[in-house]
Amino acid sequence: MASDNLTTRQREIMLAQARAMAAAQHSGASTSAGNRPDARDSMVGARASVSALESQLAQITQLRTDNALTGAQPNAVAGEQYLVFSLLECECALKAEHIQGVERLIDVTPVPNVAPWVSGVINLRGSIASVVDLRMFLDMEPLPYNPRTRLLSVQYNEMVICLVVDGVSDMTPIPASAITNISARQTNIPQWAISYASGSAVLDRRVIVLLDATRLLFSDKMQRYEALE
Repeated sequence: MASDNLTTRQREIMLAQARAMAAAQHSGASTSAGNRPDARDSMVGARASVSALESQLAQITQLRTDNALTGAQPNAVAGEQYLVFSLLECECALKAEHIQGVERLIDVTPVPNVAPWVSGVINLRGSIASVVDLRMFLDMEPLPYNPRTRLLSVQYNEMVICLVVDGVSDMTPIPASAITNISARQTNIPQWAISYASGSAVLDRRVIVLLDATRLLFSDKMQRYEALE
């Protein structure tokens, strides 16, 4: 019975994803038809996209809670849920269980004497969280922020850090059969990601670099965020 409930909840999450993607495609079709949205329409669309991802994250969090209470195991065929985001021309992903939220870029308060990749701090639902520009942290070319820029609040144990990424695309299940471990010889993982990646996944024609929240948040570089004298 617990397994049946788990499968049903997973189907509900995937259905929500399909609906969100259909809505995004419909919006894109309207734009290509010549109805170019104004700034307000773009803002509404961005809010809807963030809201859809937040809803999916809430469902996944509830599903994990239910699993813990019932002892049910995740569907190995469907795979674990990952949040996919972009950096440069690369698609990256973190396990959804480590994503506390997806935010539009809001006012960040600068702080002195920190590394250049620390943008500052924000008030995140009543708690102060550091904001890290993931591009700069990974020594990539910096780009100006735009309406697609997003903040990912990533949590591991008691540590929460907001990562600035180029954009967020979707939430997707990635089966273990599609994942190539980082220890295997491969060329799918760019050099800048190797220290923080657990592997890569190939879904249809998409190659997704799987970042490890532990390696990223607890790396020596992340822990030494003070500016060098």
